[in-house]
Amino acid sequence: MFGAVGLSLSAVYAFSGYGIPCPWRVLTHTLCPFCGATTLGAYLLRGDVAAAWAANQFVFVLLVGLLLAGIIWVAELLGGPRLRFPARWGDQRLWYAVLGTAGVAFAVVRNLVPLG
Repeated sequence: MFGAVGLSLSAVYAFSGYGIPCPWRVLTHTLCPFCGATTLGAYLLRGDVAAAWAANQFVFVLLVGLLLAGIIWVAELLGGPRLRFPARWGDQRLWYAVLGTAGVAFAVVRNLVPLG
């Protein structure tokens, strides 16, 4: 569902130029970890991977990770080999903590480093 909404927003922005402003940026005048995700999606729909990377590296890496996970899951569903991380890596709280920390670090760095 979340992916479908993101794809729809990116498609509307890519073809019409209209997008929804980030509520965090409107309130704080700083960039959240997801600022630029709609632009990233619009560039990916056009096939411009370099511009998509420049729009938001954090979301780009998340999308690549989700794409790889999806490929592995489909391969398993089709009877392919079972590919799993070691059991100790399976704790969801660990992954949430890693992704949350990475998102906050990305937001801090992108707001401290001057653009252009």
